[in-house]
Amino acid sequence: MKLFTGLKKIRDFERLQLPFLKSVCDFDIVIEIGYAEEQGQPLTLKQLFLLNTCSRTTVRRKLAGLIGQGIVVRRKRANDHRASLLMVSPSGVKLLSKYGGAVTSISVSHFK
Repeated sequence: MKLFTGLKKIRDFERLQLPFLKSVCDFDIVIEIGYAEEQGQPLTLKQLFLLNTCSRTTVRRKLAGLIGQGIVVRRKRANDHRASLLMVSPSGVKLLSKYGGAVTSISVSHFK
């Protein structure tokens, strides 16, 4: 088992391929939004706040950055235009899918 070699490879991939994930909070926000979307219940901003991934101010700032970079998108609800739904963009999903594949591959070869 080459634990730290595997962890280093994962971290190197993150730095190179996922530069928009600058902190654990960024990662948590994207994962929570993607998870909710995957479950068929996309999050609103209020629901994201209630998950307590980080402070409200930090969530607002980080989310604005992720939206600005095109990783997260806001969509109006079909039946209620007062609230926006948060979703991971198709390009964001593509990058995170590559990340999932890399983590799986590295895990198989280093974490036996």
